[in-house]
Amino acid sequence: MYLFRQASAVDKDANNNSALLAVRFKTTEKTVFFKQLSDYIASSYAEPPEAYRDDLRVLDELRQAATSALDVNNNVLKRNIRYYGQLCFILSKFPADVGIKFTWYSAFDPESSVTCQDLYYERACVLFNIGSIYSQLACRESRNDKDSLTKAFGYFQSAAGVFHLLQHKIVCECRSQLTTDLSSYMLTALENLMLSQAQECVWSRSVLSSMKDSNVARVAAQVAELYDVTIEAGSQGSLADTIPQAWLDTFKVKKLYFSAEAQYRKAQDCLASCHYGEEVARMKLANDLCGQINELILSDQRWSKHIRSAIVDMTKQQMELVSSNCSRATHDNDVIYLDPVPSASSLSAISPYKLAQSKAPEIVENPGKFLGEDDLGPPIFKGLVPFVIHQAASLYEDRKEQLVARDLIASLDELTADCESVLSSLNLPYALEAIQKPVGLPPSILVGADEIRSEGGLLGLKRLLDSAIGANKRANDYLDESERALIDEAREDQRVRLNAPPGSERANRPPSNELTNTFHSEIARFRNTLHEASQKDALIKDIVDKWSNFLSLLSCSRDEIERQVPSTTVNPITDPNHSRIVERLQQYMGEVSIMKRERLKSIEKLKRIAAEDDVTPALNEEMQRLASLSSTPILKYELHQFEDVFLQRLDKYTSWRKYIAEESEVQTELLDSIREANQAFIMARTNHPLLQQREQFLIGMDTAIKRFREVSFNLHDGLRFYAKIESDLAKLKDSCMDFAMARHLNAKDILGISQEDMSAALSQSSGQGGANAVWDPSMPLRYSKRD
Repeated sequence: MYLFRQASAVDKDANNNSALLAVRFKTTEKTVFFKQLSDYIASSYAEPPEAYRDDLRVLDELRQAATSALDVNNNVLKRNIRYYGQLCFILSKFPADVGIKFTWYSAFDPESSVTCQDLYYERACVLFNIGSIYSQLACRESRNDKDSLTKAFGYFQSAAGVFHLLQHKIVCECRSQLTTDLSSYMLTALENLMLSQAQECVWSRSVLSSMKDSNVARVAAQVAELYDVTIEAGSQGSLADTIPQAWLDTFKVKKLYFSAEAQYRKAQDCLASCHYGEEVARMKLANDLCGQINELILSDQRWSKHIRSAIVDMTKQQMELVSSNCSRATHDNDVIYLDPVPSASSLSAISPYKLAQSKAPEIVENPGKFLGEDDLGPPIFKGLVPFVIHQAASLYEDRKEQLVARDLIASLDELTADCESVLSSLNLPYALEAIQKPVGLPPSILVGADEIRSEGGLLGLKRLLDSAIGANKRANDYLDESERALIDEAREDQRVRLNAPPGSERANRPPSNELTNTFHSEIARFRNTLHEASQKDALIKDIVDKWSNFLSLLSCSRDEIERQVPSTTVNPITDPNHSRIVERLQQYMGEVSIMKRERLKSIEKLKRIAAEDDVTPALNEEMQRLASLSSTPILKYELHQFEDVFLQRLDKYTSWRKYIAEESEVQTELLDSIREANQAFIMARTNHPLLQQREQFLIGMDTAIKRFREVSFNLHDGLRFYAKIESDLAKLKDSCMDFAMARHLNAKDILGISQEDMSAALSQSSGQGGANAVWDPSMPLRYSKRD
């Protein structure tokens, strides 16, 4: 634990004799940046962490210096501001969560803490302590001379400004749970308290300077008003349970005290102005307020214990002064002046005169202006590329991927798929191959047949299917054994508990149905999975049966396949017009091949351009441009600031949309020409039945090859699935058997009988056996009552 806890205790004692309140420090646990931040730089920035060893060491030293203060002085303040300023800068380099845990305790509840991985939380806690230091420095100033009061006034204004900054700009950026002293209600209350005490310093200086009573009254009225606001803020939410009760009591006493002071000073001004009746009215009003203070402090011992002695002394002196002057004013007016005394409600309100303002020091509000100077030192991690640049590069890659792969390339692939779909609907190129090769087989058929033979042909496919069906059966057998073990154990449990005396160990034995819910749920889940797998196996079997004739043929040798395929050599087509039609269709199909080949080259070119498109240099240039426009090096970069870079870089892919539109137009024209030529081709071969038979046979074999590949893949995948599920079911079966055996041994222990007596005990208990019964190990155990 760092030494802030000791410091807060010292500060509390040191300020007990002061009429002003100081905010305690937040305390923290030791945290080291070096290891975690080094690992984060190596993994997330792709930079060598060794280059930042000095920065990491300095950061650890800054935290150590800021969080190990033993006393409150300007050196401690400077160390905290220096650490805070560097934290502000590194938050422009790192994300909030870099894997480092920060633990901070509440200033008002030292046992309450929050631990989280949030650099914004660390910064907020350090800034809170800066506000605390300002408040403690103010309270340590003397109230007996003007210079000290001026310093205290400045410190309190700075503290109020820090708490205002904390509430409105710092805490809102935290991304985790916060300690209660960082809540919006608490920070509002602390800001108002600091303003109240700053205004109180103005009042003290006004009194020491012998300022006119009318002006002192206005200053005091403002103090009372600020304490009233502080009371209201301190009553919000759950603050009444968080703020020390002594503070809340002090707020109320101070409000009454300065309200009385304002009326007293205004009464003195009335005396100087010869307004004797109003003087009496205001003196009485001040006297009533003093009476309220006296009643609070004297009537309730809790108040007298909570209120500091310095404040109690102030109220006593005020009470004596006001009381004597009230008596004098009343006597003089009754005897000498006889001026009418107005009612309290008719008195004009005292116009407050506010001088206290929330003013955070510029080094705290804009620390970037002081980086590189002696106050904050040179910025650490200055050479590290901000994390937002990595985020921006990643975002650009996502958008580029979306544009290139999922838009441009996908559109080109869709064009190709549409082309193939149209050709397939026209039975091309198989119809042409049937004409071009009246005998023999197309290369795609030969390759597919070789593949089928290499995998064992139709018989090999059926063996895979049989293996899958067998694996499904074995898996179900595992489930049956598991379920049987649970059922047998449940029957045995019922017989053990039968006729058991109430309250006995047998009667209190947990029933099986309470212990086996998980087992039964697992069995049901696996049953459902195996049923779905069995349906898929059946679907695969139907496909194999449907295409078995073609698959059987494709399992044969090339010569055998060629003999089975219809040939047109016995009746060739000799019509010259038909030859011209075929040549034209062949030309179009050749153009399709060229178009698809060139399209693949274009896709490869597009992929290469996208792979070489590194946006990082452009992002760095934009970052430098934004930095040159800023007056501070602490520039919080946002992703939207790089949108122009994204648009400019992605604009170079616009030309590809034009290319896709041109490709679509060319393909549409080419397919229209193919449809026209194919119609003529169909008319020319209408009267050639062998040609149509050969064409349909080739289409059937090509489809059978595709089905073989699909079925083979699914069966291999299914066997891997069954191997995994069989392993899981074997473990489930063992667990069920172990459970049943454990329950069996537990039953034997409860009944206190030997293995040889089990059969008789069970038979007697169940009423199903005689004295000479023999235990059958395959049957559930039966127990009898003990003699």
